Amino acid sequence: MGYTGDVAVGGPSDLRVLDEIEVRKLAVGPSHNNAYLLTCRRSGAQLLVDAAAEPDRLAELVREGSPSARLDMVVTTHRHRDHIAALASLVAVTGATVAVGEPDADAVTRATEVGVGRSLHDGDTLVVGHLTLGVVALRGHTPGSVALAYREPEHATAPGAVPGRAHLFTGDSLFPGGVGNTEQDPGRFALLYADVTERLFDRFDDATWVYPGHGADTTLGTERPHLEEWRARGW
Repeated sequence: MGYTGDVAVGGPSDLRVLDEIEVRKLAVGPSHNNAYLLTCRRSGAQLLVDAAAEPDRLAELVREGSPSARLDMVVTTHRHRDHIAALASLVAVTGATVAVGEPDADAVTRATEVGVGRSLHDGDTLVVGHLTLGVVALRGHTPGSVALAYREPEHATAPGAVPGRAHLFTGDSLFPGGVGNTEQDPGRFALLYADVTERLFDRFDDATWVYPGHGADTTLGTERPHLEEWRARGW
């Protein structure tokens, strides 16, 4: 059975194997957060998106991708507590560099007492082994929320691969059915809606796969017809 993205707290991870990358998705913690382990198939380098909760289970996830428990970087998509509860423990075990959107970096350090090794900005590039990931700032859920974008090579031939398809790890900024919570603040919603529209939907095509911070995966093609509905309702 191929990758579905359907995971549950206490259950196993789901694995997607593509030409250059392995993506493992795991649900952890009382808020049912998704954590994603990205593994470069050529070098073995690894990046974790959101050390959200259950540090022992996340350490097991890291070992699923690397028997030596190699973890090069943890990218925190935003500063909310449910996305950083395991950060200090995991960094202490692995020595991974922590990367956070610059406006959220100080808050993450205060909450976790972990130093931020790299502050992220819109348009930055992260290199993990032979993988290249783009940073997309999506302001509104928090000031420093970020997404990561990976694109399959044009020569992709792995089972289930789509040449040139983009993969977006969106944290709590984009979900099936709408953008992230902006606490009924019209200004924050307008900012997040604009960033999601201009920096995701206007840049990437309908085949783009979306891996959110909670719940099921989706695609931009599935969500695109509802953009005007989201704007009209204000959330």
